[in-house]
Amino acid sequence: MTSTAAPVDAEAFARVASAYRGHRQDVHALARAIHADPELAFAEHRAVERVTRLLEQAGFAIEQGVGGLDTAFRARLGEGPLVAALCVEYDALPEIGHGCGHPLIAGSSVGAALALAADIAAGDLPGVELQVIGTPAEEHGGGKQLLIDAGVFDGADMALMTHPTPQTGTYDPIGSTSQAVGRWRATFTGRGAHAAANPTEGVNANDAAVIAQVAAGLLRQRIYDGQRLALVPQQSGVTNIIPETAVVDFECRARTMEQFEELQGMLRACLEAGALASGCTLEIEASEPAYEPLTQDPGLGALWNEAMAQQGRPLAGSTGVMAASTDMGNVSRRVPSLHPFVGIRGVDAALHTRDFAAAAMGEEGLALLDDAAVAMAWIIRRAATDPTVREGLAVRSADLPMAR
Repeated sequence: MTSTAAPVDAEAFARVASAYRGHRQDVHALARAIHADPELAFAEHRAVERVTRLLEQAGFAIEQGVGGLDTAFRARLGEGPLVAALCVEYDALPEIGHGCGHPLIAGSSVGAALALAADIAAGDLPGVELQVIGTPAEEHGGGKQLLIDAGVFDGADMALMTHPTPQTGTYDPIGSTSQAVGRWRATFTGRGAHAAANPTEGVNANDAAVIAQVAAGLLRQRIYDGQRLALVPQQSGVTNIIPETAVVDFECRARTMEQFEELQGMLRACLEAGALASGCTLEIEASEPAYEPLTQDPGLGALWNEAMAQQGRPLAGSTGVMAASTDMGNVSRRVPSLHPFVGIRGVDAALHTRDFAAAAMGEEGLALLDDAAVAMAWIIRRAATDPTVREGLAVRSADLPMAR
């Protein structure tokens, strides 16, 4: 159901938008620079330098390498009981570049922070500690979960970011979510042998991988709509050697954590079947933290909706369950969070493609960045100035699945 936007204090909203416009040129330059210089997970050094330099110029105190991650940071400005976090993403996809729109994500969060910085520094927005948290490795690596484990999000009352999509609508985030995903590496170990001279003495690890893939293929008829699984063999070798090891990277996705745990168990059974049938041993290790489904905060979502309506982006209904996954889901199950999906007008290229990477930095992509920055700044201002918003955040925080 689409939410009805509440009346907005047009004068106050205009002040937020005007404050952002004073930084618009720098924010666009930042987004373009990150887009033109893609860096992979946990190696986003130049992106971090660009982001933190801009924030430091605006008066933010910078902590580098938070959570023990070289390309994570936290920028702070202001003091007070309300701690608002803006998440910044900046990792790219191998060979594709920024096919997920992370330069727009980074730009909108930084833009929101800059729109509020002057008022916080001048004491015109008291009681707020604004944090900008640089979160590496969203595409692969689960940087946000690693930061959660290190306590970087402890004490936050709210967390915000905005994700672009190829659709042309502005979607009501209330009720939307994402899929859980987990990724692992399975290693089968057998016994090597000469493929012609003594093949019977070998235990073919590749056979185990093949059996596992066949079993997983047959499993597909049993899984629910919306669930996904994938196995990608990594082994290599030559034809005259019975391979003693085989490696299979695999993942599964589901709409709920309960379905995710069930599907993971069934998929592991397929791998175990390969080991049992071939006589190999099997080791499975997680290759990154699991990503949990998004829990969109309805109060923050209502404020987002009113801000986007004020900017001429009418809502187009809810996206429901997005097929994609994000480690922002992990944050959202611990801190009241908002991760809206917003379509770039006129862009129909799919996410995670070179076409989307190219199209996202066009005029409409930057227009989305502008509107998202203003909307997130507006949400934080409303939370800072309206006690009922803060009270609602506190109540809902206690009800989150993994609230501390």
